Amino acid sequence: MKSKQNEAGGLVYSTEHGRMCPQCRQPLAQCECGKPAAPAGDGIARVARQTKGRGGKEVTVVKGLPLAADALARVGKQLRTRCGSGGTVKDGVLEIQGDHVDTVIAELEKLGFKSKRAGG
Repeated sequence: MKSKQNEAGGLVYSTEHGRMCPQCRQPLAQCECGKPAAPAGDGIARVARQTKGRGGKEVTVVKGLPLAADALARVGKQLRTRCGSGGTVKDGVLEIQGDHVDTVIAELEKLGFKSKRAGG
């Protein structure tokens, strides 16, 4: 039989920390749900091609998009669809499989983001 704590979605209140966020299960003072995934920085998305640590495979990396995690995932989905390849979002950094730097820069400009090529 399931406990009532699991049915209610987890811990709601703790005497140690006070109210808890239902999504991330952190104290409300430390909740990361509504905050941007990456620091805003200067507002320019930097697009680079990387192969280091990936067994020679090329990956297009987008850093510096000042978006929340869910919005970053939506933009990532649009970019992956446009490039016709896979990818992921890790720690506020968007990774797209393959060398698609020019395509990603053009698509980000269409979406209204300032972007520039980073690296070589």
